[in-house]
Amino acid sequence: MGSARPLRADARRNRERILEAAREAFAAEGVSVSLDEIARRAGVGPGTVHRHFPTKKELYEAIVAAHLDELREETERALNSDTGGADFFAFLTGLVARAHNKQDLTEAFAAAGVEPGPEAQRAAGELRQVFAALLRKAQQAGVVRDDVDADDVQAVVVAALAAQRYRNEDQRIADLVLNCLRP
Repeated sequence: MGSARPLRADARRNRERILEAAREAFAAEGVSVSLDEIARRAGVGPGTVHRHFPTKKELYEAIVAAHLDELREETERALNSDTGGADFFAFLTGLVARAHNKQDLTEAFAAAGVEPGPEAQRAAGELRQVFAALLRKAQQAGVVRDDVDADDVQAVVVAALAAQRYRNEDQRIADLVLNCLRP
């Protein structure tokens, strides 16, 4: 929204309802879903959607940024736990499980050629920093190989997702792929 003022409670609730309705609509039907249809699904008027997100691209940007911020918060919780890095594989397993369920949304935007904007790029940068710290912690605890970096782990997670989809399995094949990170 561009304004520095915090949103009123009702406006904040409406924004969250719009984001959730948009996530579901885009995942189910692709990016051709209209903002008016998203408003209907969110139970708000079209003007409310257009006030928060004047364009579909801005709505997509907000969805991606919110998802990345949620991942960063989850990564920070794993980083700040007292387990000495043991949460690393639990974190990755959860990440793969959730990403498998959200794959349709990502594919819908990729197919439409929609690129993440500055807000999503900011959120992605913050996530990368916290994730790199979590990886270092896991390596120092001896639960992850020393010869991998954050980009390697990202590639392994993508491979785990691809293997999971290829085999049409829930978690077993993803665990096999993720195990390559162990010492």
